[in-house]
Amino acid sequence: MIDKHHIDALTELLGDKGVITRQEDMEAYETGARYDRGRAGAVLRPATTAEVSAAVGYCARNRLALIPQAGNTGLVSGSTPDETGSDVILSLDRLTRQFEIDMDNRSVHLDAGFRLSDLNRKLEEHDLFFPIDLGADPRIGGMIATNTGGSRFLKYGDVRRNTLGLKVVLADEAGTVLDLDCSLRKNNTGVDWKQIFIGTSGAFGIVTECVLNLERLPKQTATAFLVPSGGAHVLPLLKAMEERLGAYLSAFEGMSRNAIAAAFAHVPSLKNPFQGGNIPDYVILAEISRTWTPREGEQSLDAVLESVLAEIWGMDDAPLADGFIGPPHETWALRHALSEGVKHFGKLFAFDLSFRRGDIMAFCDHMKTEMSAQFPGVTVCDFGHIGDGGVHFNLVVEKDSPLLDEPSFEQRLREWVFAVAVEQYHGSFSAEHAIGRRNQAYYDFYTPEKLKEMAAGLKPITSPGRLGSVRFG
Repeated sequence: MIDKHHIDALTELLGDKGVITRQEDMEAYETGARYDRGRAGAVLRPATTAEVSAAVGYCARNRLALIPQAGNTGLVSGSTPDETGSDVILSLDRLTRQFEIDMDNRSVHLDAGFRLSDLNRKLEEHDLFFPIDLGADPRIGGMIATNTGGSRFLKYGDVRRNTLGLKVVLADEAGTVLDLDCSLRKNNTGVDWKQIFIGTSGAFGIVTECVLNLERLPKQTATAFLVPSGGAHVLPLLKAMEERLGAYLSAFEGMSRNAIAAAFAHVPSLKNPFQGGNIPDYVILAEISRTWTPREGEQSLDAVLESVLAEIWGMDDAPLADGFIGPPHETWALRHALSEGVKHFGKLFAFDLSFRRGDIMAFCDHMKTEMSAQFPGVTVCDFGHIGDGGVHFNLVVEKDSPLLDEPSFEQRLREWVFAVAVEQYHGSFSAEHAIGRRNQAYYDFYTPEKLKEMAAGLKPITSPGRLGSVRFG
């Protein structure tokens, strides 16, 4: 528990709205998006970078453990406290004052507490958007801390690629503020310090403000569901589309039959577009887009997509078995329903993996073959960002399965999946969900000792206080 004199001192720094201690009010902050739940001693809600600095400095001087929390949508227990009641959560949810668009620079300077949906709503009137497409609605600071990618990574890249500058508070006794909020796209005047704080889960400092690159809002889109001839034909299909569509291709998302079925079961209002309602073994959602309004005499994107698919169908050993164009709002509704559908299908064990593009389907096919032998009773419900090699490898067990009564079941399952992914297929055990307590043991096991030493050396330099639930080093 946190002593009352600490609560009084923090309230003096942040005001009554800036500190929460009532248990019923802290519940939403203590509970993660999926399965993690802890107990906090207090929740701090600073409204400015200066207030973050004051609060962090106080906690560092008094050795209070801080857990930075943005939208709390993460899936690896990186933003929730442990069970001791001694952690202090520092939430970004009131950091929403700064918002300045630079139309000439095609960038925005904003506080890190804005949600992705709020950001894009404000940008829409300027025909701009922040091009990270996610099923969840995180806050920008959390997206930076975990370097999220999303469904349109293929065209626009990840958060790292689209971050121009940051303002960061270090967890030292002064609550030092680093002003790295440069708006330049080219700046080779030394170490690019902002990169230390992108994708490192808040362990080295708390992002409070940022400058983001923006993109023109697409004015034309066309989407299709494609059925590859088999797992081995997915990559040839992707390469054939990239060759013919170039920068038009903005998404190439893979969805397994089990994942699609779970989405239909959870969201009955979803339209089943497949002939006779029969879901294929594997489906690709492909999207192409343009940023300008249709011009007179210009071929529509639907026609472009139809023409390209006809070419691919005509190839020798065609990688495409079937396909049809559908309204973008319907195709994306299915894709965005997959996560919640799988979550409600049973007890979920989620893995966020990435591979070289040529290995992703080989891994998935291998695991589906081996699963029945290694872990009978476990259902694979995979989907992911095939265009960039990412897969959400979800494993589901019926909620009354005796497997869940085995104390070592989850650990055995996770160790096997990660061993195959990392050691056999040379992939990553965390594509875009970062580390967090749930992945800490695998960071410790798979990261070379020298790299852990280097990361550990940065911690006392940047944030010697007790910041974050992740140990680098």
